[in-house]
Amino acid sequence: MESSAIVLAGGSSTRLGQDKGLLCLAGKPLVKHVLDTVKGLVDETIVVVSSQVQARSYAEHMDANVGVLIDAANVQTPLVGALAGFESAQKKYSLVLSCDVPFVSRTVLSLLLDLSLNKSAAIPRWPNGYIEPLQAVYCTKLVKEAAKYALNEGRLNMQAMVDKLRGVRFISTLVLQQLDPELRTFFNINTLSDIKKAEVMLKAHH
Repeated sequence: MESSAIVLAGGSSTRLGQDKGLLCLAGKPLVKHVLDTVKGLVDETIVVVSSQVQARSYAEHMDANVGVLIDAANVQTPLVGALAGFESAQKKYSLVLSCDVPFVSRTVLSLLLDLSLNKSAAIPRWPNGYIEPLQAVYCTKLVKEAAKYALNEGRLNMQAMVDKLRGVRFISTLVLQQLDPELRTFFNINTLSDIKKAEVMLKAHH
């Protein structure tokens, strides 16, 4: 199955006061943890950033075959970054990830890719109904239109895009827990204390 990975790294990281994706965990930037996980799983990888300065900083940490895309839109939301990625993606399906999930599970991503076949999307969903649109697979052509529709209506969140899709396959996190018992795949870094927690999780895992 032809697929692209779109890694969103354009957020301002206001709570951290520095570029989140370049924060180091176990000696390598958070974004590199994500890129290493998707390597060989998809046919192309695109990292979406929000400035030329960011693009240069990220390029230093990435393999030559990873594309860096600058989304220069004035509005910083994951949906705007995702749309820039969808417009650039060359493959039929697009795996969307944020740059701050160092424990993202290759096994979980592989399952989502398999389950997206002939669907508009494959999206994890928690028992309370909350979805994980930033760790999901989308049919590139369909989701590109859905994202544009949502933005044209002035709706800036990923949920608005998902609402426009028909034929979405939702995968219960209870199912994913069989592959990733602690669901570490969804653990994301927002604060410096999260980095410390991640370091503890790494040590425990090893």
